[in-house]
Amino acid sequence: NERNLIVGHLLAPEYKPKVVREVLLERGWEEYDEDEREEEDWNLYWRGSAFRTSEYHNLLPWQRLNHHPKTIGITRKDCLARNLRRMKATSGSSLYDFSPTAFILPNDYTRFLAEHNKLRLVRGPSTYWICKPVDLSRGRGIFIFKDIKDLVYDCSVIVQRYISNPLLISGYKFDLRIYVCVKSFHPLTVYIHQEGLVRFATEKYNLSSLHNLYAHLTNTSINKFGPFYKTEKGRVGQGCKWTMSKFRHFLYSQDINELLLWQRINNIVTLTLLTIAPSVPSCPNCVELFGFDILIDVKFKPWLLEVNYSPALTLDCQADIAVKKGLISDLIDLMNYTAVDGLRDRAYQKHKYKQPCVNTNYASHISIPALSQVKNPKFQRKSRDGKAQQTLTLPLCILIKCRGKKVGDFIRTFPFNTATLKASQHKLDVTIILQQLHKGHKQHI
Repeated sequence: NERNLIVGHLLAPEYKPKVVREVLLERGWEEYDEDEREEEDWNLYWRGSAFRTSEYHNLLPWQRLNHHPKTIGITRKDCLARNLRRMKATSGSSLYDFSPTAFILPNDYTRFLAEHNKLRLVRGPSTYWICKPVDLSRGRGIFIFKDIKDLVYDCSVIVQRYISNPLLISGYKFDLRIYVCVKSFHPLTVYIHQEGLVRFATEKYNLSSLHNLYAHLTNTSINKFGPFYKTEKGRVGQGCKWTMSKFRHFLYSQDINELLLWQRINNIVTLTLLTIAPSVPSCPNCVELFGFDILIDVKFKPWLLEVNYSPALTLDCQADIAVKKGLISDLIDLMNYTAVDGLRDRAYQKHKYKQPCVNTNYASHISIPALSQVKNPKFQRKSRDGKAQQTLTLPLCILIKCRGKKVGDFIRTFPFNTATLKASQHKLDVTIILQQLHKGHKQHI
């Protein structure tokens, strides 16, 4: 635990999310002061934007960065669409069926036009599309349309089939913000946080009013300015967010098989990361937090909407506070700071560290304990027919064979068995991993 450090130093010159600063100060850290410290005398460099390539070189043992290099392949909308399309073509559509059909315009305009016209002939005017600028966030520039004559854009955009049959709560659309930590790409090591956010639209879902963004978009940055943000909205309540814990209670109240849902979401996370994992350079002193946005339709099929780079850490409401402070604290635990890192000044003077950092962020061998070894597993209440349920409510330990290692509320979801462990230890063997995922997929469809 880094509480045993002499002190930890946060370096975040142009981006200081309040919650990160608060959590680290509570844990005894200090902000890096370049006037008082040596140039390399910092522990954690936190940025909202990407690091330069040179900043990944010559990291010292006590230093961590909060981004892996070259993850734009999943965090930019057009790159994600290309990579998912490529994997679907090479690995089969049965696994990569979790992303809506997408076209990158203007390059794919002819293909989009053909698909648009074909669907109109088959289904009539009941197919909807959503258009998003490829490199904007927070819902900016997004609109929904039916007829191609309504498609107007002045920059590179992605056009996707709009999931027009979303699961609703009290008539309101919502999506899930799932927090995923990639501790390492070499070997691939993935943790998913048990807590997350459920983000609601603030007006009731209505396909006859496509221009009403408060009914169709779930971005907090949009809905917090909506006219009904502070009003009571049926079961949703005030505001536009729930914690994931509250959502799990909702699922239970509806007799929904939550374990199967989380299994599918876990597969989405793993399959998405596999699209870039072989091409991400090894940088052992990096830990990355992604925000996966998942929409659930009325058939309880989860759909990947996008993957967020530097997911928002602002504290807009009580749900944010409940989720994000614990999330960041657990993320720091995953960084594996030790007392040696805290003695950096002494070590620097004694040993004159000048070499790039060795792999200190993960063990060379990852053990996967039996499920019975996970501390304090909780079980669901008795079902309505009086029979005891033996379904684990460790919500994101979502493959029955996961037997994941737990760090705070993070549960390791990859590797999830011996075969995937072996396939990720040296050079990542995507084929074997896909085979293992396909076995699980067939068991749960």
